Amino acid sequence: MSELWRFDAIGTRWEIETAEPITDQTRTLIGAVIDGFDEEWSRFRPDSLVSRLAAHGGEAAAPADAVAMLDAYLELDAATAGAVNPLVGESLARRGYDAAYSFVDRGPSPAPSWQQVLEWDAQTLRLARPALLDVGALGKGRLVDLVAKILAGSVAGDFVVDASGDMAVRGGPVRVGLEHPFDPSRAIGVFEVEDAALCASATNRRAWGEGLHHVLDARTGVPVRTIAATWALASDAMHADAAATALFFDGGPELAADWGVSWVRMTTDGTVEWSVDQKAELFL
Repeated sequence: MSELWRFDAIGTRWEIETAEPITDQTRTLIGAVIDGFDEEWSRFRPDSLVSRLAAHGGEAAAPADAVAMLDAYLELDAATAGAVNPLVGESLARRGYDAAYSFVDRGPSPAPSWQQVLEWDAQTLRLARPALLDVGALGKGRLVDLVAKILAGSVAGDFVVDASGDMAVRGGPVRVGLEHPFDPSRAIGVFEVEDAALCASATNRRAWGEGLHHVLDARTGVPVRTIAATWALASDAMHADAAATALFFDGGPELAADWGVSWVRMTTDGTVEWSVDQKAELFL
């Protein structure tokens, strides 16, 4: 590929590689889509829609992505018996992963039972009482899909959108190493990604304090202890991202099978597990 565009957004590093140069108009459009998503869904911005609802509850015009993402959360919740919950934001904040990045642990707190509190349709997003949304289980994947859609309509040839662990590829194949969660200098395998999306999650990322990291069981507010890293290959990044989250819990493999997602995961004792149809080359 001939063009590599790097930038920082939503608290992470992005790399967009294309076969042809990206026009200024396309760059501006991608920037606007990322900013708009952040203004609606970020729990780290005091001016976001999520922060306003967290303060007062009530209702607002539904973001364009609300139905797609929250409908997927229904499946995540059902598959994991409530371990994945979009109202886990306050639970994360209490463990120190808050808007100020205090990293001060105030103890575990279960997330609210969200389906009795949160309502949505194509027009309206409604919270019956103040609560802190966190769409981290699939939101970055959704945003990768939005950026990929813009590129698909504006540049010819292959491209890769990589948002630090969540990526979409048109064309390919692109070989992607699976970083060892206990030794980032090593890979446990390689996925070849072709016209697909690959998302990863690991407890050594966004980690702080003793045993604290960003993957919480929403039922308890306690970080997961049995799975160290997951990788999921799907036709789009939102479902790959969601499956990568679900794979930290019982029920995740079954959901991935229902969605046609190929996956690999490593437990905290170093055991590597994979789906029946997994397509990675593993170095075991």
